[in-house]
Amino acid sequence: MLIRPFSPTDLDQVLYLHRVAMEAVGAYKGDGPWDEDLKDIIRHYKDGAFLVIEEDNTLIAMGAFKPSENNLAEVKRMRVLPSAQGKGLGKKMYLELEKRALELGYKGFHLETSELQVSAQQLYQKVGFIECNRMAIDGYNCILFKKYFN
Repeated sequence: MLIRPFSPTDLDQVLYLHRVAMEAVGAYKGDGPWDEDLKDIIRHYKDGAFLVIEEDNTLIAMGAFKPSENNLAEVKRMRVLPSAQGKGLGKKMYLELEKRALELGYKGFHLETSELQVSAQQLYQKVGFIECNRMAIDGYNCILFKKYFN
């Protein structure tokens, strides 16, 4: 298993991983403006990171962060292939993202996740995120989380 930066040759697998992971929780909306970052990952995440976990030439997890405001970064695109869930890959990915954010000088993370993504909510709470708000985003009830690094 290898955690590494996204490469343009990964795009088809990233799109597949995104789709099947979101379908598995009932939160896939199809193509739309909410996925614009996936059309140009290098540009959207150039001051952050977009990482993948590869096993046997297959992407089984991904995660990213990009600059936000007040020296925070926004966590995005945390996905684990449904058949690979329950093995700690989400936590591995998150910890690598946090390490890289600290190296880049960010002071914390914020993110949003839908109420449908219960496993994601549990992961974020386990690694120290605090719920800070709830709101409807793109037709889904979402929970907003924030975490400041120590």
